Amino acid sequence: MTGRDPITAIGLMSGTSMDGIDAAVIITDGELRVDGGPALTIPYDEPFRARLRSVLGERGDVAGVEAELTDRHAVAVRRLMDMAGLAPGEVDVVGFHGHTIRHEPDRGITRQIGDGARLAAAVGVDVVDGLRYADVAAGGEGAPLAPAYHRALAGGLERPLAVLNLGGVGNVTWIGPGADDLLAFDTGPANAPLDDWCRRTIGASHDADGALAAAGRLDAERLARLVEHPYFSRRPPKSLDRDEFAAVLSTATLGLSAADGAALLAAFSVEAVAKAVGWLPSPPARWIVCGGGRRNPVLMAGLRDRLGVPVEDADALGWDGDALEAQAFGYLAVRSRLGLPISFPGTTGAPRPLTGGRLHPRRG
Repeated sequence: MTGRDPITAIGLMSGTSMDGIDAAVIITDGELRVDGGPALTIPYDEPFRARLRSVLGERGDVAGVEAELTDRHAVAVRRLMDMAGLAPGEVDVVGFHGHTIRHEPDRGITRQIGDGARLAAAVGVDVVDGLRYADVAAGGEGAPLAPAYHRALAGGLERPLAVLNLGGVGNVTWIGPGADDLLAFDTGPANAPLDDWCRRTIGASHDADGALAAAGRLDAERLARLVEHPYFSRRPPKSLDRDEFAAVLSTATLGLSAADGAALLAAFSVEAVAKAVGWLPSPPARWIVCGGGRRNPVLMAGLRDRLGVPVEDADALGWDGDALEAQAFGYLAVRSRLGLPISFPGTTGAPRPLTGGRLHPRRG
C-alpha cells in the first residue's frame, strides 16, 4: 500500500483505428489501486474521420483538425462527467492522449495533435497531455505506454501473462513474476489495414464480426512473404507508425477479392502476434486481449490456434476491454502528476524509468 489518497481522473484515447473517442473515469493512487468507473465512446462521423486521415504524416490543415479534435474531446469529457455525476471540481486531472499523426521514434519524432490548454479551459479540469514526448526525446520509442497500467490491473493474476491490445496497431505487454518484469512492444499491424481495406472494397468502416475475412480464402504464399518483413526480426522494444506497412500491404493484396484480401490481412495480424512470442522472456500462460480486435471472431480464433494457450477477452476478467486504453491514459496522467515513471527500459527502450507529460492548469 502507498498510503496516497486516491485521485479521480478521466482518461481519453483517440486510437490509430480512428473509430472515435474513448473516455473513462478511473480512481487510482497511481500505483496498485485502480478502480474503473463509467466510460463512453463517441464515434467519429465519416467526414471528420476523412479530415483526420488527411493530416496523417503531419500534412494538410493540422491546426484546424487539432482544434476540432480538441473540441470533440471536450464534448466527450463533459458528457462523461454528466453521466458519472461528477462536477469539474470533483475530477483531479484529465489524461489527454490526443491523436497520433506521425510516429518516427528512430528520428526522434512523435506527434500527437490535441491542444491541452484549450481542453483544460473548455472542461474546467487540469489536463496532462504530451505523454510520449519526454520518452522519445530521451531516445525511447514513445510507445507503448499502457504497460504500467496493465501491470497494475494484473496484480492478482498468475504470471507470466501477456496483455494484447488489438487497436489499429497491435501491442503486447509481457508481465513476468518479478515486480519489475515488464517487456512491451508493438507486434505489428492489427485493425488498421483491415479497416482501410474494408473502406476501399466494400464501403464499410470495419469487418463486422469478421464476416468478410471468414468468407475469404487465405493465400499462404503471400502471408509467408509478409512475415519476412524486417520489422519482425528487430529486437524489442520497438514501435510502429499506423501506416508503416501500407505500401507492403498494398502490394500483397493486389488482385485479391475483397474477401480474400480481408482473410490475408486478418491472418497477418495473427501471425504478427505469433512472431512476437519469440521475443518474450518466457511463454505466457495466458493472453488477455483488449481493443476492438477482440470483437473479431476470426482474429480471436486465429490467435487461439497459433498461440496454443488460453486467449481471453479482457471483459471475461471484469476489465473493460473497450475502455482500457482510455483508463490507461487517466492512470498515466495521475502518475505524471505524482512524478512517477510512465515508461521503462523494457517497455519503450528508454535509458531509465521516465516520467512525462505536460500539465495545463484549468485556469492557465
